[in-house]
Amino acid sequence: MTSTRRFPVPLSILDRSLTREGEHPGQALRETVRFAQQAEELGYLRFWVSEHHAVPGIAGSAPTVLAAAVASATSRIRVGTGGVMLPNHQPLVVAEQFGVLESLFPGRIDMGLGRSVGFTDGIRKALRVGKDAADGFSDQIAELLGYFAGTGLVHARPAEGLRVPPFVLAVGSGASVAAAHGLPLVIGAARDERRTREAVETYRAAFRPRGAHETGLPGTGVPPAGSPYVVVAVNAAAAATREEAELLQLPEAWSTAVSRTRGTFTPLLPPEQVLGRTMSEKERAAFDEARQSQLRGTAAEVTEALAGLVERTGADEVLLTLNTYDPAQRLDSYRRLAEATGPAENRPTPAPAS
Repeated sequence: MTSTRRFPVPLSILDRSLTREGEHPGQALRETVRFAQQAEELGYLRFWVSEHHAVPGIAGSAPTVLAAAVASATSRIRVGTGGVMLPNHQPLVVAEQFGVLESLFPGRIDMGLGRSVGFTDGIRKALRVGKDAADGFSDQIAELLGYFAGTGLVHARPAEGLRVPPFVLAVGSGASVAAAHGLPLVIGAARDERRTREAVETYRAAFRPRGAHETGLPGTGVPPAGSPYVVVAVNAAAAATREEAELLQLPEAWSTAVSRTRGTFTPLLPPEQVLGRTMSEKERAAFDEARQSQLRGTAAEVTEALAGLVERTGADEVLLTLNTYDPAQRLDSYRRLAEATGPAENRPTPAPAS
């Protein structure tokens, strides 16, 4: 039975379109679209997709294209990016892409933006960007927002005049950039929560309201105008028992450990195979570290932990992520959390057309 208790803030989902062992990337992308439909039925506020280039275990390389597929397969849930890595793109092109999305799906599109560049020298060379490309992130944000405001170098069509809420990912100097531009912040829950709280406090203290971006529309999922807005991203798994929830997180923890020790993120393995592996000392350390920032347990335990995190950080929203081998088990985890928190009460009403 669905709980009638209201969780203090809305819950949203970030999906990275991770592949499973032996799975074609196309299957992972189709699973993302199917998952978005399921998330909408469960009442989650947003469904975001990410950007990764030339990573063997991740199919999500073109977030605005995938967001279009997700939006066309859903009708209520907000759809966005978590995020488009702005240094990899020209701001005009990004404005045009989101202008098209907002025009096709009015009142449902979010524009999450990050400052990361390619993971390796080869990827950066292929993208025609260097390591220092992220240094201009603040200027890129300003140029991008200018196209929507009608103050850009050219008139961006169809972006000009549209209201697409921007969010800034707290990577590197992302938090200070978000504060300087008066934009919402998306920050991952660090293993050392003190660092998360300090970053959020710094963001709030430095926040400078920008009237041009006052797009807050109550009940639509658009952040309120003129004030800080913090989305905390958390890797969380819920199951019948804590032990079962722990199994759900093993595949991604192992792929993360491989990426940190061998430089490549591998497709997800079944949890039983992860448990059966003989890890080197370095792999074990990376594996354990990857698991330390994750939340797991029964739905009641995870809900209580999330509520505590919201209280301590003052978060306005929680962005959940879980990548496991079995999509059915992943869906069960999100269903349990939906029933425990009652996010259907936060189901958004599409904003008026821009």
